[in-house]
Amino acid sequence: MNIHPTNIYLTRNDKEQYLKQKAKVIWITGLSGSGKSTLAHGLERRLAEKGYLTQVLDGDNVRTGINNNLGFSEDDRTENIRRIAEVNKLFLNCGIITINAFISPTNEIRQMAREIIGTENFIEVFVDASFESCTKRDPKGLYKKALAGEIKNFTGLDAPFDRPEHADVTVNTDELSIEEGIEKAYQYVKAAVRW
Repeated sequence: MNIHPTNIYLTRNDKEQYLKQKAKVIWITGLSGSGKSTLAHGLERRLAEKGYLTQVLDGDNVRTGINNNLGFSEDDRTENIRRIAEVNKLFLNCGIITINAFISPTNEIRQMAREIIGTENFIEVFVDASFESCTKRDPKGLYKKALAGEIKNFTGLDAPFDRPEHADVTVNTDELSIEEGIEKAYQYVKAAVRW
């Protein structure tokens, strides 16, 4: 029996049909402590309740693994996001909804990710919180260290953060509760991933 490799190749569409979902990349951006990871995991739970298969990528599971050789210089931050975007393409081809929670501080770096992933696959969610609010929350103690001069190139302090130019959804965590923010993001995303 002569089977040509293209006869056994499963396309992204085949996998999406099997999973009964449209693969998308949800790119959550915002300052450290703004609520990105909380939103990402809440959105993941909300989608899972409806039967969707997802994967969350954030600094905790990426910087300790595939990007553990990168620091926080401008070049390293760019390379961090480039690698993450390439990983997202792999998940897209598997039909999986990938939820990212990364500061990705500049419009330029987010545009690079959008171009790698493809605009039609990319949903940008901006978690909007003031620097002052993030300083008060400071869940990892990073603001305290940065303000004491112990951390250099800290986003929002001595490294830039550009407000997104192309956000599909903005979740203001100074004004919305966690549940309200998750619901706002979910309402937008569910239409994009529904089969």
